Amino acid sequence: MKLRHMLLIPALAVAFTASASAQASSKPAGELPDTPQATGAALSAPNGPTVVMDTSMGRITCQFFQRQAPKAVANFIGLAEGTKDWTEPVTNKKQHNKPLYDGTIFHRVIPEFMVQGGDPTGTGRGDAGYTFNDEFDPDLNFDLPGRLAMANSGPNTNSSQFFITELPYDSLNQHYTIFGQCDESSVLVVKTIARVQTNGRDTPVTPVVLKKITIVREGQPLPPSPSAASQADSKPEPAAASKR
Repeated sequence: MKLRHMLLIPALAVAFTASASAQASSKPAGELPDTPQATGAALSAPNGPTVVMDTSMGRITCQFFQRQAPKAVANFIGLAEGTKDWTEPVTNKKQHNKPLYDGTIFHRVIPEFMVQGGDPTGTGRGDAGYTFNDEFDPDLNFDLPGRLAMANSGPNTNSSQFFITELPYDSLNQHYTIFGQCDESSVLVVKTIARVQTNGRDTPVTPVVLKKITIVREGQPLPPSPSAASQADSKPEPAAASKR
């Protein structure tokens, strides 16, 4: 992957700094800007529903960037909940009211990089039977671990495959649509998945399964963790009162 480099000319930098300092000193003390200025961090904060991915190696929780990548978010939610039709790549049959992601595997995992899933065939060559265009935001880049992004085979070829990074990776910037941010505990799960034993194609020898995806909208509670649910199911019921 090619890395992009920014060249800063020292003389221009010094001139710009001096000019900015002079302008700042000429303003009356205590003068405030006319309107509040949004920072890059505020503009790039997650702002949509939350996705909970329960995998065979733990839970991954991410919040969507719905304002920055509305098409990618809507596509992912539709495929996850079965509200968007897709074509099964092996049989070429149209799937209706059927979630795509549940039961799929992470077919490509690379330590110090990312884990990739979302292929209904589990080979890395499958998709949902259609593509849609990229969505890039200048304030949203691969500068943090845990970016949830669309995988593609070139510009404007997004479909169903996605990946989650475990480290910042600036060579991906503005080449892959970022549509979510995963929390710190989820990045630990991603790192664990990325370090399982793999074959020569970076595919886990023992499949890592994406068991279920749940979309959690604002005001809704997160689903119980699989471990908590199994513990609740295994609790003994109180004995029936004896008759006297």
